[in-house]
Amino acid sequence: MTDEPSTGGRRRLLALIPAVVFFVLAGFFLVALFNGDPSRVPSALIGREVPVFDLPPVEGLPHPGLADGNLRGGKASIVNVWASWCVPCREEMPMLVEFRQKHPEVPLYGINYKDDPRAARRFLSELGDPFDRIGADARGQASIDWGVYGVPETYVVDGEGRIVVKHVGPLTPESIENDILPALRAANPATPAAGQ
Repeated sequence: MTDEPSTGGRRRLLALIPAVVFFVLAGFFLVALFNGDPSRVPSALIGREVPVFDLPPVEGLPHPGLADGNLRGGKASIVNVWASWCVPCREEMPMLVEFRQKHPEVPLYGINYKDDPRAARRFLSELGDPFDRIGADARGQASIDWGVYGVPETYVVDGEGRIVVKHVGPLTPESIENDILPALRAANPATPAAGQ
């Protein structure tokens, strides 16, 4: 007789464990959501070398493709992952075009994510084309290797090919001023100060 209540109590306790775990995880998520900057998603690749990849050019564009070797042994650079079907990419592209005009010395590379080449060409024709090289990631595997959560995402890579900044979401004047330019200057002291 004494086993019956304790067994029922244990079952109720075990039934509560998933709910408790859910609420604890939800609490962590809410704290991160309201106290953190969603554009600063942590990346396991920060401080590590870019993944090995070799992407062909986007069909019909004059740019060469993009490979990990293009990001090593030179100046700090920016890699932007974008797609023509991405609404935030459309918002962001004028920022990249303006950045290119102000900082022509900074290599600016694109990874075109799971896109139709014709749509990618129209997108750049309409909004401007700031890129030095663009790799076509038709299957999305290279972007997965980079740790891309969604487009757009922007990375600053130092001259040795190490990722130093990951920015999630469209760039803004503030993110360029506060995140991208300081990272470029730290990775490459020859990069001009903001506004120059």
